[in-house]
Amino acid sequence: MLSAPTAARSWIEERYLGAISQAARRALGAPIEVEVVGEGEAVFESDPSGRPGREEVAALNPRYTFDGFVISTANRLAHASALAVAEQPAQAYNPLFLHGPPGLGKTHLLHAIGHYIQGYAVDLRVAYTTVEAFTGEFVAATRGGDFDRFRERFRAVDVLLVDDVQFLARRTGTMEAFFHTFNALHESGGQVVLTSDRPPGDLGGLEARLLERFRWGLVAAVEVPDLVARTTILRKRVRDDGIEGIDDATLRAVAQLAPESVRSLEGALIRLVAYTSLTAERATPELARRILGGLAAHARSPLRPPTIEEVKQATAEALDVDPQALEAPGRRPAATFARQVAMYLARELTEESLMTIGAGFGGRRHTTVVSACHKIEREIAERDRARELVDSLKARLDRER
Repeated sequence: MLSAPTAARSWIEERYLGAISQAARRALGAPIEVEVVGEGEAVFESDPSGRPGREEVAALNPRYTFDGFVISTANRLAHASALAVAEQPAQAYNPLFLHGPPGLGKTHLLHAIGHYIQGYAVDLRVAYTTVEAFTGEFVAATRGGDFDRFRERFRAVDVLLVDDVQFLARRTGTMEAFFHTFNALHESGGQVVLTSDRPPGDLGGLEARLLERFRWGLVAAVEVPDLVARTTILRKRVRDDGIEGIDDATLRAVAQLAPESVRSLEGALIRLVAYTSLTAERATPELARRILGGLAAHARSPLRPPTIEEVKQATAEALDVDPQALEAPGRRPAATFARQVAMYLARELTEESLMTIGAGFGGRRHTTVVSACHKIEREIAERDRARELVDSLKARLDRER
């Protein structure tokens, strides 16, 4: 199992997984399955007892601690509730549900909870995972028939930290497994902390019984930081990383220009530091505005969802099918599969209704769209190539927006 930055995982799988697998086979002299997981995702090792050891169940980023988290009015409730959970697991808020746009610190707080508990409650077992990693474990258990070990891995812990629960949507099998995992932990007195890009009420495609449980404890938002908070974040990053030659006026300029997320904010700082290092120019507010000026306009123009036509075109090109075949009444296997993939992506990525999606594929009924989506969901769960295809198409459509 290889770890890669989450944003680049699909790109690495698409281009290099085959070459990596071949190299691993040559090095070991035997067939081996290589899997690329997101950075920080839980990695479980085999254990004869079936119960993972304390050091095996948590894969936490050492940078993500409460001391390293910048508190502001935008995240004060989320920070306070996360600290309360860390100090008294399963006593304060259970579950704790943190939500907000990407890049604002939800994952940071999850890891901070894990670090705090591991530091002060040495007898408690902590596990951090993402829904993607949980799904991967579930699919592996489905293929291998080893559900007992799968259940034990996620239930034999005292604190379960789960990132990006919005990705449970429409994954029927994974939702069922997660529902029972949640129930088992909650009933046994375990703490559950969840993150999502939306509050529970805005999550589509999830079972009502699961959404109900998400609301049992405390729901806290992590919002966009204001200018003062963004400047403070940059100042702390400069201090922690030992960066010299950047004064407060320049940091304020970066905070004004950068997109309003912590991740993008730090990326803008890295870009400025790299530029000054390569050109030997002094970091000034004017230089920041010159090399980062385009970021502000980008921040004010959020990405629009792709259109049905864009989804159809991308899918047809990826599968080498005539785009018009996706609308035609024929049932040629290649065109049928491409149509089903495109329908699935249209439902996942666009904001159109099932009826509108059906109309975009030659006037097909909404029940045909539902059937196609279920078919592709099964393909993704059972076939690596189908999952890789869908992930690569999602990445392509995201890049082209």
